[in-house]
Amino acid sequence: MSSIPETASYRGSGVDIAAGDALVEAIKPAAKATDRPGTMGGLGGFGALFDLKAAGFLDPVLVSATDGVGTKLMLAIESGRHETVGIDLVAMCVNDLVVQGAEPLFFLDYFATGKLAIEDAAKVVRGIAEGCRLSGCALVGGETAEMPGMYAPGHYDLAGFSVGAAERDALLPKRIAPGDIILGLPSSGVHSNGFSLVRSIVAATGLAWDAPAPFAPMMSLAEALMTPTRLYVSQVLALHRAGLLRGAAHITGGGLPGNLPRVLPDGVVAVLDGSAWTVPPVFPWLAQAGPVEPEEMLRVFNCGIGMALVVSNVASASALLAELGEAFVMIGRIEAAPSPDAPASLRFSYMPSFGPAL
Repeated sequence: MSSIPETASYRGSGVDIAAGDALVEAIKPAAKATDRPGTMGGLGGFGALFDLKAAGFLDPVLVSATDGVGTKLMLAIESGRHETVGIDLVAMCVNDLVVQGAEPLFFLDYFATGKLAIEDAAKVVRGIAEGCRLSGCALVGGETAEMPGMYAPGHYDLAGFSVGAAERDALLPKRIAPGDIILGLPSSGVHSNGFSLVRSIVAATGLAWDAPAPFAPMMSLAEALMTPTRLYVSQVLALHRAGLLRGAAHITGGGLPGNLPRVLPDGVVAVLDGSAWTVPPVFPWLAQAGPVEPEEMLRVFNCGIGMALVVSNVASASALLAELGEAFVMIGRIEAAPSPDAPASLRFSYMPSFGPAL
C-alpha cells in the first residue's frame, strides 16, 4: 500500500520567503535613514524612483558604477565580522563616481547566499546603509537571493551598484597639464583589494584571525585587516565644487601605477615621490611576510594612498582640505612626456619604503 507523498514547498527545498521578508523589515529603518533630496518611495517596490530635478540638477549627466569587495568577504565570513564589509561595498562604488565629478545619488545592493542567516545579513546591510549615509547617497533597494546549493554553509556574496550625477560642464578630468601637482589622501589600510594575496600570506604564516596583528598588536589580525575602505566623497566634492580639482583617481586594484594614468591625457607623465609619505605598517608586514617585491606591492595594493588628486592651485586646495580636517600629502607632479602623442604614464622618482613594519 503506497503512502501519500508529502506536499512539496519552496521552504522545504531550502528557500525561506518569510526569512527574506523578515530581513527587509529589519533593515527598513537603516535604509530610511539614508533618504536624501530626490528620493521617492521606499523599499518594497518593483523599482526605485529618483527625481533629479528635486536633487537640484539642471543639465545632468548620469554616472554609474558597480563593484564588490572581492575575497575580503572570506575574512568577514571566517572571522564572523560582518558589520563593516557593507561600508567597503559602498566605498568601492561611490569613490569611483566622485573621481568623475559626480555626486552619488543612490545605491542598490545584491546579497546572495545558500541559506539566509537574518542576523548576519542584517549586519551587512546596516553597514551598507552606514556607508550610504556617510556619502550622502540613498539606499533605495536591492536584491536578497537565497540559492541552496550555490554557496558553502555560512557563505555569501555581495555586489553593489551606484548612480551619481554631474552637471554636463563639470565632468572630470579636465585641463590636466604639466605643472599640476598631485596630492594624496591616505588610505585606512588595505581597503578592499588584494585580499587573495593577503589571505595566502596569512595562511603561510599560520596566524589565526584572532591572533594579535603583528603590525597593530592592540588589535586582532582580523580586526586590523577588516578596517573598512575610506569614503572620499565629501573631500573630493568639496574641492571640485570650489573649482580646485582637475582630476582624481581612486587607488584600487592596480595601485597607483594602474589607476592614476587612467585620468591623465596623452602627452604627460605623473612623477611620484614615494618618499613623501609613510607607508602604513600593514604593507611592510605583507611585503616581508610574503615576501612580496616592491613592484608587486605597488601593482596590487594602495600602499597608503587611497585617492590621488590633481590640482593646479596647491595653496587653495591645501587650505580647503585642512579646513575639512583631511590629512594629505604632496606626492608628485605632472610633467610633459617626451612626445605629445605618448600615452599617459607614471614613474617614481623615489620608490616607497617597505622597511620594518614595527
